[in-house]
Amino acid sequence: MEASSAPISSLGGGLSAGPDGPGVSIGAAGSPGRPISAAPGRHAWLVRFIARRLASLVAVLFAITVLTFLIFQAIPDGDPALRMAGRLASPQQVQQVRVQWGFDKPIYVQYLKTMEKVLDGSVISYSQQINVEQEIVRDLPPTISLAIGAGIIWLAFGVLFGLLSAVYAGRFLDRALSVIALTGISMPVFFLGAIMLYWLGYKWGLLPLGGYVPLTSDPWGWFTHMLMPWIALSIVSIGVYSRVLRANVLDVMGEDYVRTARAKGLSERRVLIRHVLRNSLMGIVTLWGLDFAWVIGGGAILVESVFNLGGVGQYAAQSIGRLDVPPVMVITMLVACAVVVLSAIVDVVYALLDPRVRLS
Repeated sequence: MEASSAPISSLGGGLSAGPDGPGVSIGAAGSPGRPISAAPGRHAWLVRFIARRLASLVAVLFAITVLTFLIFQAIPDGDPALRMAGRLASPQQVQQVRVQWGFDKPIYVQYLKTMEKVLDGSVISYSQQINVEQEIVRDLPPTISLAIGAGIIWLAFGVLFGLLSAVYAGRFLDRALSVIALTGISMPVFFLGAIMLYWLGYKWGLLPLGGYVPLTSDPWGWFTHMLMPWIALSIVSIGVYSRVLRANVLDVMGEDYVRTARAKGLSERRVLIRHVLRNSLMGIVTLWGLDFAWVIGGGAILVESVFNLGGVGQYAAQSIGRLDVPPVMVITMLVACAVVVLSAIVDVVYALLDPRVRLS
């Protein structure tokens, strides 16, 4: 028997190499065929991942609103209508609030009425006679300015100090940065803010004594008024981030793939940036997202109060001092929702950075 010398492509199919690597092509005899490529589904994992996160996001937000509502309902010593109306409300006003919020109806009706008012922006602070959500929107620019500026500062310096401490572990620079980080962690924000206001603002006159200037009206004034609050809010987070990153970098440096990269002849700088730092930033990304959401939701109460920024945190502190329940309830929901939404965004970024998350 003679061996057939016909090419493989004459049998109705063949092998071809596309831009993404070799693939099987099936076509007619003598035709180049059409490669089977995985390119259309290259980002399908990301779509599925985001869809799962959105589904869980809706469920968590619903659970948070229910829990927040029940917590405010469970406050002892009092009628919820009386708490909403305020301490100085007349019996007629209390009865009006009871009807408007559905407090004379079953608990599920009360929850639906509450969420209806929160979502359509009709929650009123009865003690101040102002719309709560309009007041929150008015106070958001100082809070967002504080969160963005401080977030950039604590992330940049936290990563820088942590990386330097890990690279020079056990040396003088590592010890010096460790002392600075621990000092920053143990420094109360209100004390640091008061010291900065006294020396930088009052004594030396280098920076303004608190207050907020809108970015659109005076960019330089906005920057000078926000510089001290940024620094005061960032100090603690810089210390925490640098210590966390230092531990992560030292752990990653002992991994097998780092030794393999060095054995291949890669420069130490490339190994450090491309392999070590990227895999060490996973925990930092999670921390940054949660801290940023915490500030947006009014978590920087002390900083906003010390520097009189007039943000969401300061509004929350004033409402608590007046025992004004509607603003406190809405701000609590805002904080929780901001944390959940930022956590979902962080999960997506985490999946882009770490392929192991995609497989899970």
